[in-house]
Amino acid sequence: MIDGATQDRQSITSEWAPLVKLIEGVRIREVKNVPKSNGVLTEIYRTDWAVDEGIVQQVFQATIEPGGLSAWHAHQYATDRLFVSVGILKIVLYDARENSPSHGCVNELRFGVQRPALVVVPPGIWHGVQNTGDTPSLLLNLVDRAYQYENPDHWRLPPDTPKIPYSFSTPRAFDALR
Repeated sequence: MIDGATQDRQSITSEWAPLVKLIEGVRIREVKNVPKSNGVLTEIYRTDWAVDEGIVQQVFQATIEPGGLSAWHAHQYATDRLFVSVGILKIVLYDARENSPSHGCVNELRFGVQRPALVVVPPGIWHGVQNTGDTPSLLLNLVDRAYQYENPDHWRLPPDTPKIPYSFSTPRAFDALR
């Protein structure tokens, strides 16, 4: 080896499960694409997966252009269920809940059409998404509480806030995610 080279650390198990310690309450349900004679079928959400309480009051989709970023936001009451149906997105989560066992933890996840997954984001978890591909991405959200137009349960911070220990513009080492 060349002097100064560093060996990669394990980032995935032999069963292809990520080694990231998830923030308390966050759930991920990876799903499989099912090749069909006319295309591909992908299940997005089922209550029998038991990833949460199973209430869906609203479903919406957001288009995120290449390089596009939506960060940071959190909900006091609502649970988001994020599913990337087209493209690839980096989904970053930050636990600012003071009484949480994972307080201060950051999770950086990448999901998309090649590796589909439902990411359940409980109330109080700050999250942001960034399109890391070169084509537009579509993000579905299956929320347990419909958006309240008169009194939104939607709190925001700027993408570069110093209150969250993550930079969308600086690559993050895997070790920092544990």
